[in-house]
Amino acid sequence: MGRGPSIEGRKNAEDAKRGKIFTKLIREITVAARNGGDPATNARLRIGIEKALSANMTKDTIERAVKRGSGADGADNMEELRYEGYGPGGVALIIDAMTDNSVRTVADVRHALSKHGGNLGTTGSVAFQFSRVGELVFDTPSPEAEEKILEAALEAGADDVVNGAGQSTVLCAPESFEAVKAAMLAAGFEPISDAVVMRPENRVAVDPEVAETFEALLDWLDELDDVQEVYHNASLPQST
Repeated sequence: MGRGPSIEGRKNAEDAKRGKIFTKLIREITVAARNGGDPATNARLRIGIEKALSANMTKDTIERAVKRGSGADGADNMEELRYEGYGPGGVALIIDAMTDNSVRTVADVRHALSKHGGNLGTTGSVAFQFSRVGELVFDTPSPEAEEKILEAALEAGADDVVNGAGQSTVLCAPESFEAVKAAMLAAGFEPISDAVVMRPENRVAVDPEVAETFEALLDWLDELDDVQEVYHNASLPQST
């Protein structure tokens, strides 16, 4: 009989995944720091640092990324790119990347899409199907929990709350994101995820076969170091 992965093998896989997360976080901090290295006056940098600390990144690593981005520690040649396109079943995709080699990045993204029955589109081809919003997700296993989140969210200045699958998603304007998050935390509610995202106006149901291929595409894109975020309008099993 074959044996499962060794403890060492699992640890190496976990370390590799952690390394990829750190790579993406460092790039976000570096680029955000271009608009100023002080998180007190740079909201994007402040959010990036909070995410990095939550991922247990050391303060020294964060500080080096800030210095590099602000020009205090050598030149930073990263650029932000956004790709729009379609996945299998015509699912709309927005792929945000940070790279020092745009030729490599577009080739990698195009290859990932074509391998899974998708294709790149032109700028603006799918963006109109999404809105930029602040999004905070909370576990709400009961109607009572949903009601408490709704009351706190409205008090915090949120625009809407969407319930489903045992979770409540609080939506707000991007410029209100930090204030709404701070108010929710002060009220005793800890989000399981929070970010400013590109949220689809409507989601498209996909059949199981397409969903399997699409999830494989998402995994592929996630493995690309240059890809920071992927947004889509597919309604997948257990997605909200």
